Amino acid sequence: MEVTVRLFATLKDLLPEDKKKISIELEAGSTVNEVIEYFEIPQEKPLIIKVNGRHGSKSTILEDRDRVGIFPPVGGG
Repeated sequence: MEVTVRLFATLKDLLPEDKKKISIELEAGSTVNEVIEYFEIPQEKPLIIKVNGRHGSKSTILEDRDRVGIFPPVGGG
């Protein structure tokens, strides 16, 4: 199956240069955690995960053509 991934803030450096999103191939039944492993994002890093614009988690099971967004927590004031 194919999913589209967007990485934001400091994570976007993991995407190929000049790309805002990338499509990757995963096996059916894969979870967001496989996406995190694909990009070699450290597992201990806290993340905000969206799947098709809705809250997701590392254990969210993905379906073909899902859109995954991964954000590092952002602070500010």
